[in-house]
Amino acid sequence: MKLRAIVVDDEEFARKNLIMLLEEFCPDVEVIGEAGRKSEAKAIIESSKPDVVFLDIRMPSGSEGFELLDELEEKDFLVVFVTAFKDFAIRAFNASAVYYLLKPIDVEELQTAVEKLKETRRVFSDDPQNFSTYYSSLKHLSDSLLRNKPTSRIAISHTRGLKIVEDDSISHLEASGNCTTIYFKDGTRYLDTRTLKTYEIILNPAKFFRVHKSHIINLDLLAEYVNEDGHFAVLKNGLRIPVARNRVSDFVKMLKEVQ
Repeated sequence: MKLRAIVVDDEEFARKNLIMLLEEFCPDVEVIGEAGRKSEAKAIIESSKPDVVFLDIRMPSGSEGFELLDELEEKDFLVVFVTAFKDFAIRAFNASAVYYLLKPIDVEELQTAVEKLKETRRVFSDDPQNFSTYYSSLKHLSDSLLRNKPTSRIAISHTRGLKIVEDDSISHLEASGNCTTIYFKDGTRYLDTRTLKTYEIILNPAKFFRVHKSHIINLDLLAEYVNEDGHFAVLKNGLRIPVARNRVSDFVKMLKEVQ
């Protein structure tokens, strides 16, 4: 079954270009409408009930896209943000577990986003509560971007949907292939489909440190660093996390700076 999509962008060329790319390279997407203004987009979304909205968030001030989402009463569609934002915004997007495309749009990234949308739509249809969690995450994203303020809340994609957590609740993270296992202070853990590299970008570097290609630790939970029979970060619960030889110098330097 195809994803029914609406494309919202105040620039006609950008709008038409994305529609062309979707029609040519994403056969699982059917574009059922387009809009260049917030009021027009709201009317089309309310009348056509799309599965996904490709939404430019610079329409043109940067707030219209989020205002559109706030004004809609029924929200049961996924959002792909299309943006020229970079740097700080990338961390905010990833922390909210939303899909985004950077302009100019890369075809492979577009196809990857569509594949993720299909899987997310399937998971969300099994539990409608996921949409409530999803839009709560989007609200935090809006606050973070419009106020240019980092968020401490992270949305985790797991096999049953979404979970929003405070970063302080995370103990450590471990690479699991192309996924990441996130361990929490209370002993629970979740497998997220994002890579450890993505979490290195998301997490506040003042709180978290990548000590190894496979491990990131919460510095607040660090008890000591030992270098007997190898290099290890020892957490307060006694867990020994290996520190890669090529990270030792930066790790020790960081520890001295926080003392």
